[in-house]
Amino acid sequence: MAVERTFSMIKPDATRRNLTGAITKMFEDAGFSVIASKRVWMSRREAEGFYAVHKERPFFGELVESMCSGPTIVQVLQGENAIARNREIMGATNPSDAAEGTIRKAFALSIGENSVHGSDAPETASQEIAYWFSETEIVG
Repeated sequence: MAVERTFSMIKPDATRRNLTGAITKMFEDAGFSVIASKRVWMSRREAEGFYAVHKERPFFGELVESMCSGPTIVQVLQGENAIARNREIMGATNPSDAAEGTIRKAFALSIGENSVHGSDAPETASQEIAYWFSETEIVG
């Protein structure tokens, strides 16, 4: 297996409930290294740009509002097969469908307030990492 980097986000619904440390610990316990991390409060423009792929979807406005509602933690995780493993650790988008032991099963409130986001492919990971971080901010 190859060491990869992936993008990870701890969403406002989780930061409001002070779950940043607990969620990051789950990633670290799974063998990931956090090689970049910062707390941001997304502007509407940043949220619309980050989620532009969903612009035509009916949930876009609600998603943007949610992402602008409070602080978010953006991170770069590194580890073996990081993209697929991160998605496994996060669990299904709908917390009622998420497996026991996953972040969303443990912490998500609903499909919309699902606590975390993670890249779904190498290309997406590269784009999402570059959206939030310069190369000098990634150390690991």
